[in-house]
Amino acid sequence: MTRYLDEDLGGAEFRECDLTGARLVGVVMQNATIDGLVTNLVVNGVEVTGYVEAELDRRHPVRALLRSEDPADLRQAARQLHADWAATIERIRRSPGIERRSVNDEWSAVQTLRHLIFVHDSWFRRCCLGSTELFSPMGIGPAVEPYRDAHGIDLSLDPTLDEVISVRNAQAAELDGWLDDATAEQLDTLAPVPPDDVWPPYARGRSVRRCLGTVLNETFEHHRFCVRDLDLITSAPPPLT
Repeated sequence: MTRYLDEDLGGAEFRECDLTGARLVGVVMQNATIDGLVTNLVVNGVEVTGYVEAELDRRHPVRALLRSEDPADLRQAARQLHADWAATIERIRRSPGIERRSVNDEWSAVQTLRHLIFVHDSWFRRCCLGSTELFSPMGIGPAVEPYRDAHGIDLSLDPTLDEVISVRNAQAAELDGWLDDATAEQLDTLAPVPPDDVWPPYARGRSVRRCLGTVLNETFEHHRFCVRDLDLITSAPPPLT
Protein backbone atom coordinates (compact mmCIF):
# COMPACT_ATOMS: atom_id res chain seq x y z
CA MET A 1 0.00 0.00 0.00
CA THR A 2 1.30 3.44 -0.91
CA ARG A 3 1.53 5.66 2.17
CA TYR A 4 1.39 9.43 1.89
CA LEU A 5 2.63 11.20 5.02
CA ASP A 6 2.39 14.95 5.48
CA GLU A 7 1.84 15.46 1.75
CA ASP A 8 0.07 18.37 0.08
CA LEU A 9 -2.50 16.78 -2.27
CA GLY A 10 -4.59 19.92 -2.62
CA GLY A 11 -6.29 19.96 -6.00
CA ALA A 12 -5.34 16.35 -6.76
CA GLU A 13 -7.61 14.36 -9.05
CA PHE A 14 -8.02 10.58 -8.83
CA ARG A 15 -9.77 9.27 -11.96
CA GLU A 16 -10.71 5.62 -12.55
CA CYS A 17 -8.70 4.66 -9.44
CA ASP A 18 -9.37 1.80 -7.03
CA LEU A 19 -9.31 3.30 -3.53
CA THR A 20 -10.77 0.23 -1.80
CA GLY A 21 -9.54 0.10 1.78
CA ALA A 22 -8.03 3.58 1.62
CA ARG A 23 -7.59 5.33 4.98
CA LEU A 24 -7.51 9.12 5.30
CA VAL A 25 -6.42 9.99 8.84
CA GLY A 26 -6.04 13.46 10.28
CA VAL A 27 -6.72 15.02 6.89
CA VAL A 28 -8.06 18.43 5.97
CA MET A 29 -10.74 17.94 3.31
CA GLN A 30 -12.74 20.98 2.27
CA ASN A 31 -14.75 21.51 -0.92
CA ALA A 32 -13.97 17.93 -1.97
CA THR A 33 -16.04 15.92 -4.45
CA ILE A 34 -16.37 12.13 -4.51
CA ASP A 35 -18.24 10.59 -7.44
CA GLY A 36 -18.22 6.85 -8.05
CA LEU A 37 -19.16 3.46 -6.65
CA VAL A 38 -18.91 4.26 -2.94
CA THR A 39 -19.96 1.80 -0.21
CA ASN A 40 -19.18 1.45 3.49
CA LEU A 41 -17.78 4.98 3.67
CA VAL A 42 -17.03 6.08 7.24
CA VAL A 43 -16.50 9.79 7.93
CA ASN A 44 -15.38 10.71 11.45
CA GLY A 45 -16.72 7.43 12.78
CA VAL A 46 -20.09 7.70 11.00
CA GLU A 47 -21.03 5.33 8.19
CA VAL A 48 -22.52 7.76 5.66
CA THR A 49 -23.33 5.58 2.66
CA GLY A 50 -26.91 5.04 3.80
CA TYR A 51 -27.51 8.77 4.07
CA VAL A 52 -26.10 9.33 0.60
CA GLU A 53 -28.14 6.52 -0.94
CA ALA A 54 -31.36 7.75 0.71
CA GLU A 55 -30.78 11.26 -0.60
CA LEU A 56 -30.09 9.96 -4.11
CA ASP A 57 -33.33 7.95 -3.96
CA ARG A 58 -35.19 11.09 -2.88
CA ARG A 59 -33.76 13.06 -5.78
CA HIS A 60 -34.16 10.22 -8.30
CA PRO A 61 -37.13 7.97 -7.42
CA VAL A 62 -36.42 5.84 -10.50
CA ARG A 63 -33.50 4.30 -8.59
CA ALA A 64 -35.92 2.20 -6.53
CA LEU A 65 -37.40 0.79 -9.74
CA LEU A 66 -33.93 0.00 -11.06
CA ARG A 67 -33.28 -2.24 -8.04
CA SER A 68 -36.54 -4.16 -8.46
CA GLU A 69 -36.81 -7.75 -9.67
CA ASP A 70 -40.36 -7.15 -10.96
CA PRO A 71 -40.48 -6.87 -14.77
CA ALA A 72 -43.29 -4.30 -14.48
CA ASP A 73 -41.05 -2.04 -12.40
CA LEU A 74 -38.20 -2.47 -14.85
CA ARG A 75 -40.50 -1.57 -17.75
CA GLN A 76 -41.53 1.57 -15.90
CA ALA A 77 -37.91 2.39 -15.11
CA ALA A 78 -36.82 2.03 -18.73
CA ARG A 79 -39.59 4.30 -19.97
CA GLN A 80 -38.80 6.89 -17.30
CA LEU A 81 -35.14 6.86 -18.29
CA HIS A 82 -36.04 7.30 -21.95
CA ALA A 83 -38.32 10.21 -21.04
CA ASP A 84 -35.61 11.84 -18.93
CA TRP A 85 -33.15 11.59 -21.79
CA ALA A 86 -35.73 12.98 -24.24
CA ALA A 87 -36.21 16.02 -22.02
CA THR A 88 -32.45 16.55 -21.76
CA ILE A 89 -32.03 16.23 -25.52
CA GLU A 90 -34.65 18.94 -25.99
CA ARG A 91 -32.65 21.10 -23.58
CA ILE A 92 -29.53 20.46 -25.66
CA ARG A 93 -31.33 21.41 -28.86
CA ARG A 94 -32.17 24.80 -27.38
CA SER A 95 -28.42 25.56 -27.17
CA PRO A 96 -26.86 24.45 -30.48
CA GLY A 97 -23.25 23.40 -30.07
CA ILE A 98 -23.51 22.61 -26.37
CA GLU A 99 -23.69 18.90 -27.19
CA ARG A 100 -19.97 18.96 -28.08
CA ARG A 101 -18.78 20.93 -25.09
CA SER A 102 -17.25 19.19 -22.08
CA VAL A 103 -16.05 20.14 -18.63
CA ASN A 104 -13.49 18.62 -16.26
CA ASP A 105 -12.27 16.20 -18.95
CA GLU A 106 -15.64 14.42 -18.98
CA TRP A 107 -17.45 13.27 -22.11
CA SER A 108 -19.57 15.75 -23.99
CA ALA A 109 -23.28 15.06 -24.31
CA VAL A 110 -22.91 13.57 -27.77
CA GLN A 111 -20.02 11.37 -26.63
CA THR A 112 -22.13 10.19 -23.69
CA LEU A 113 -24.95 9.22 -26.03
CA ARG A 114 -22.47 7.41 -28.26
CA HIS A 115 -21.25 5.46 -25.24
CA LEU A 116 -24.82 4.41 -24.45
CA ILE A 117 -25.08 3.08 -28.01
CA PHE A 118 -22.14 0.83 -27.16
CA VAL A 119 -23.68 -0.17 -23.82
CA HIS A 120 -26.89 -1.27 -25.56
CA ASP A 121 -25.02 -3.24 -28.23
CA SER A 122 -22.79 -5.00 -25.71
CA TRP A 123 -24.80 -5.47 -22.52
CA PHE A 124 -28.28 -5.80 -24.03
CA ARG A 125 -27.97 -7.20 -27.54
CA ARG A 126 -25.04 -9.51 -26.78
CA CYS A 127 -25.77 -10.41 -23.17
CA CYS A 128 -29.57 -10.42 -23.06
CA LEU A 129 -30.32 -11.45 -26.66
CA GLY A 130 -27.19 -13.47 -27.44
CA SER A 131 -26.50 -11.45 -30.60
CA THR A 132 -23.20 -11.92 -32.47
CA GLU A 133 -23.79 -9.01 -34.86
CA LEU A 134 -21.30 -6.17 -35.15
CA PHE A 135 -21.76 -3.17 -32.89
CA SER A 136 -23.07 0.15 -34.20
CA PRO A 137 -20.04 1.89 -35.76
CA MET A 138 -20.62 5.20 -33.96
CA GLY A 139 -20.52 3.69 -30.47
CA ILE A 140 -17.78 4.57 -28.00
CA GLY A 141 -16.54 1.73 -25.82
CA PRO A 142 -13.81 1.24 -23.23
CA ALA A 143 -10.41 2.81 -23.79
CA VAL A 144 -8.56 -0.46 -23.20
CA GLU A 145 -7.26 -2.62 -26.02
CA PRO A 146 -8.29 -4.82 -27.77
CA TYR A 147 -11.85 -3.55 -27.22
CA ARG A 148 -11.32 0.14 -27.97
CA ASP A 149 -12.06 -0.02 -31.70
CA ALA A 150 -13.15 -3.64 -32.05
CA HIS A 151 -16.22 -5.48 -33.32
CA GLY A 152 -17.47 -2.87 -35.75
CA ILE A 153 -16.72 0.36 -33.87
CA ASP A 154 -15.31 3.14 -36.10
CA LEU A 155 -13.50 5.76 -34.02
CA SER A 156 -12.99 7.96 -37.09
CA LEU A 157 -16.70 8.77 -37.20
CA ASP A 158 -17.97 12.15 -36.04
CA PRO A 159 -21.76 11.77 -36.17
CA THR A 160 -24.17 14.63 -35.70
CA LEU A 161 -26.46 14.82 -32.70
CA ASP A 162 -29.43 13.82 -34.86
CA GLU A 163 -27.60 10.77 -36.21
CA VAL A 164 -26.73 9.63 -32.70
CA ILE A 165 -30.26 10.24 -31.42
CA SER A 166 -31.73 8.25 -34.32
CA VAL A 167 -29.72 5.18 -33.26
CA ARG A 168 -30.54 5.69 -29.57
CA ASN A 169 -34.27 5.98 -30.31
CA ALA A 170 -34.19 2.70 -32.23
CA GLN A 171 -32.35 1.05 -29.36
CA ALA A 172 -34.84 2.37 -26.81
CA ALA A 173 -37.71 0.96 -28.87
CA GLU A 174 -35.92 -2.40 -29.10
CA LEU A 175 -35.38 -2.53 -25.34
CA ASP A 176 -38.95 -1.47 -24.53
CA GLY A 177 -40.38 -4.06 -26.93
CA TRP A 178 -38.30 -6.82 -25.35
CA LEU A 179 -39.21 -5.75 -21.82
CA ASP A 180 -42.90 -5.81 -22.70
CA ASP A 181 -42.69 -9.60 -22.96
CA ALA A 182 -39.99 -10.29 -20.37
CA THR A 183 -40.90 -12.48 -17.39
CA ALA A 184 -39.28 -12.86 -13.98
CA GLU A 185 -38.26 -16.41 -14.92
CA GLN A 186 -36.60 -15.19 -18.12
CA LEU A 187 -34.70 -12.48 -16.26
CA ASP A 188 -33.44 -15.05 -13.77
CA THR A 189 -31.89 -17.30 -16.44
CA LEU A 190 -28.21 -17.36 -17.35
CA ALA A 191 -27.32 -14.63 -19.86
CA PRO A 192 -26.80 -16.09 -23.37
CA VAL A 193 -23.43 -14.41 -23.87
CA PRO A 194 -21.83 -15.70 -27.11
CA PRO A 195 -18.64 -17.76 -26.59
CA ASP A 196 -16.26 -15.33 -28.28
CA ASP A 197 -13.73 -12.67 -27.30
CA VAL A 198 -15.97 -9.60 -27.55
CA TRP A 199 -16.87 -7.05 -24.89
CA PRO A 200 -17.92 -7.59 -22.13
CA PRO A 201 -15.63 -10.58 -21.51
CA TYR A 202 -16.62 -10.82 -17.82
CA ALA A 203 -20.38 -11.10 -18.39
CA ARG A 204 -20.46 -14.88 -18.68
CA GLY A 205 -22.09 -16.53 -15.71
CA ARG A 206 -24.30 -13.55 -14.95
CA SER A 207 -28.07 -13.58 -15.13
CA VAL A 208 -30.08 -11.76 -17.78
CA ARG A 209 -31.41 -9.53 -14.99
CA ARG A 210 -27.91 -8.48 -13.96
CA CYS A 211 -26.90 -7.67 -17.54
CA LEU A 212 -30.11 -5.71 -18.03
CA GLY A 213 -29.32 -3.89 -14.80
CA THR A 214 -26.03 -2.74 -16.30
CA VAL A 215 -27.88 -1.26 -19.29
CA LEU A 216 -30.43 0.56 -17.14
CA ASN A 217 -27.95 1.76 -14.54
CA GLU A 218 -25.58 3.07 -17.21
CA THR A 219 -28.50 4.89 -18.84
CA PHE A 220 -29.38 6.47 -15.50
CA GLU A 221 -25.88 7.34 -14.31
CA HIS A 222 -24.75 8.83 -17.60
CA HIS A 223 -27.88 10.94 -17.74
CA ARG A 224 -27.03 12.21 -14.26
CA PHE A 225 -23.49 13.01 -15.38
CA CYS A 226 -24.73 14.69 -18.54
CA VAL A 227 -27.18 16.94 -16.68
CA ARG A 228 -24.50 17.77 -14.12
CA ASP A 229 -22.12 18.90 -16.85
CA LEU A 230 -24.77 20.81 -18.78
CA ASP A 231 -25.55 22.69 -15.57
CA LEU A 232 -21.87 23.52 -15.17
CA ILE A 233 -21.58 24.71 -18.75
CA THR A 234 -24.66 26.91 -18.65
CA SER A 235 -23.79 28.41 -15.27
CA ALA A 236 -20.21 29.31 -16.21
CA PRO A 237 -19.54 33.02 -16.81
CA PRO A 238 -19.08 33.97 -20.47
CA PRO A 239 -15.45 34.09 -21.65
CA LEU A 240 -13.72 37.46 -21.58
CA THR A 241 -13.37 39.12 -24.96
